[in-house]
Amino acid sequence: MKQLPLLLVLLATPAFAQAPRAPDPVIVTSGEGIVKRAPDRAWVAIAAESRARTAPEAQKLNVDAMTAVLDKIKSLGVPAEAIQTTNYTVQPDFEYQNGRQNLRGYIARNQVEVRVDALPKLGEIMANAVGTGATNVSGVRFDLKDREAAEAEALRLAVRDARRRADAAASGAGVKIVQVMRIDEQREPEIRPMAMPMMRAGMEAAAPAAVPVEGGEIQVRAHVTLTVRIE
Repeated sequence: MKQLPLLLVLLATPAFAQAPRAPDPVIVTSGEGIVKRAPDRAWVAIAAESRARTAPEAQKLNVDAMTAVLDKIKSLGVPAEAIQTTNYTVQPDFEYQNGRQNLRGYIARNQVEVRVDALPKLGEIMANAVGTGATNVSGVRFDLKDREAAEAEALRLAVRDARRRADAAASGAGVKIVQVMRIDEQREPEIRPMAMPMMRAGMEAAAPAAVPVEGGEIQVRAHVTLTVRIE
């Protein structure tokens, strides 16, 4: 019997391993953009606190006081959707005498946050709230109605600043920028200063005068990191 030739099949393997590709030379810079605007919107916390011997009495007094406050605020042009209840409590009021705890009565407290879009009316709203029954006005903060536009402008300025720095670095190193590879925005938690309590019961006059309020200036900031390829 004639034997068939034995065929060997060899798998082709690369003779040399591929060398890793060298990373592209880059320049990395950071940029900051700041936009300053006068505020055109504000928020303020307004509360009414009532005391009585029983919880229902305290609650009834508080309902009457807060209803008068809210009616007055709305009559000054603040829409209902701009008013939000943020806290409501009815709790016992204790006093301590000779090491003993005695129930003196109950405290009812209702607090709302009011958005004021007509900023010139802010002082008038605060004064009239106290004049009609509010016992505490606090936490005034200012902002922009079109904050997104200010943030977009700050971001544009931050990118421009980073590119200016990259151009300067490339010029100093004698190289040329050929491609923008990455733009990374660094978002920071927004911190808005809160005011101390501005008015309390007993400070109102017979005819409430508008509280002088200064909105100052809002600063919107943006930070970016720019990575460009050079050659």
